[in-house]
Amino acid sequence: MSEIEEIKEQIEKLRVNLNKLIDENGNLVNPDVVAASQMLDTVLNKYNEIINKTLDK
Repeated sequence: MSEIEEIKEQIEKLRVNLNKLIDENGNLVNPDVVAASQMLDTVLNKYNEIINKTLDK
């Protein structure tokens, strides 16, 4: 599996987890929700970096 495909899979898992935490807590400022959101942001930024490098070639 390519790096991009692995990151896409990770993004989907993190997104599902974030939505689950939001549903469970009903509060966007819950520390668990914030932490999950930050993890997703980090992986999305990495994905964006890779895409931009690919497009620059």
